[in-house]
Amino acid sequence: MRQILVYGDSLSWGIVPGTRARHPFDVRWPGVLERQLTEAGLDVRVIEDCLNGRRTVWEDPFKPGRNGLVGLEQRIELHSPLALVVLMLGNNDFQSMHPHTAWHAAQGVAALAGAIRRAPIEPGMPVPPILIVAPPPVTRPAGTMADKFRGADEKCRGLAAALEAVAAQAGCAFYDAGGVARCSPTDGVHLDAADHIALGEALATVVPPLLGPA
Repeated sequence: MRQILVYGDSLSWGIVPGTRARHPFDVRWPGVLERQLTEAGLDVRVIEDCLNGRRTVWEDPFKPGRNGLVGLEQRIELHSPLALVVLMLGNNDFQSMHPHTAWHAAQGVAALAGAIRRAPIEPGMPVPPILIVAPPPVTRPAGTMADKFRGADEKCRGLAAALEAVAAQAGCAFYDAGGVARCSPTDGVHLDAADHIALGEALATVVPPLLGPA
């Protein structure tokens, strides 16, 4: 069995827009990805490591543990051997308490890719390939997300292009989720069920050529 680690935030954890509920696994895009790959005959397991509010390399001033760089090397060690790591982070870097631009968030993702590659995995285990996924851009923050993400729709502009450049420089695969999914108009930040399903199905066509050895 080949294991795929999804390292993400609430867009992958599956918050139902406008609520604090969670989409079920068979609706969340990691679950859709696993099902699609299994139905295609691949023996895979998708591991979700998705924390609400996770940044790339910055702290949340109100909640501890949201710096995505802290402990990442140990997470890779914990879940090894891995056939692929999928990174989809960046939008929380644009919360209203941060001044960051798309360039900053992309550099944060580059730092995460570096941490994955230097993780202290057991001798003989493969260093997993990395797929960087640009999250769908924040639209108009609304409801409970209005204050937290105020201005994020402006700050996130150019993130997909910045992440694509980082992926090319780091030798990682890249996919722009904004091509198939859009943040819900309910809160401007999270994904409705149909967008989770569309993203999982799209990634099921991207992932197989990237998988490392079984």
